[in-house]
Amino acid sequence: MRSLREFAEQQAETVQEAQREQFATLTLNTAVELTAAALQQVSAQGGPDEQAIALRDAMRVLFPEAVALVSAARQGFMREG
Repeated sequence: MRSLREFAEQQAETVQEAQREQFATLTLNTAVELTAAALQQVSAQGGPDEQAIALRDAMRVLFPEAVALVSAARQGFMREG
């Protein structure tokens, strides 16, 4: 009975770890996809310097949001069950 309980606990830990990894992966993918989609919406016009400024301005808004998602993914991945 004890061995069966230990086996069940190990299986539960394995499932929890897989769920944390899946959460982290999905969150990271979401951060990348949202950042890429938002940058595609930027209508950078003018010369190369003006376009670079427009993209940098957009990243000033997007980067903190992407970092927040990555941080959530890291916490989900690093959290011990």
